[in-house]
Amino acid sequence: MKDTDDGFSGFGEAYFSTVRKSAVKAWKRHNRMTLNLVVPKGEIKFVLFDGIQNDADNFHEVTLSRDNYQRLTVPPGIWMGFQGISDEESILLNLANIQHDPDEADSIGVDQLNYEWSL
Repeated sequence: MKDTDDGFSGFGEAYFSTVRKSAVKAWKRHNRMTLNLVVPKGEIKFVLFDGIQNDADNFHEVTLSRDNYQRLTVPPGIWMGFQGISDEESILLNLANIQHDPDEADSIGVDQLNYEWSL
């Protein structure tokens, strides 16, 4: 990622996270942080929701993997969850524009939004 790329809004930190097959990590919404997500190993389905209308038509799904290698930029204010969908453990890289601050994000339980996680 270069500072001239679309989605670049500064650098705060980079970190890795892992997710196993079928495991779901949801829901989180950052209030100031922009996420730039890449999956260098495995396959992860990301689900994004703008928080306006909690029905199935308003969720946006993006799957990242080695076969679909790209960067997903998630701006502040968007609810996000993700699920491991490959047989192997998947690795997620986040290039965030600010350093981690536990007070700048909101979290709710996986069942709090009207989205059905499945493989």
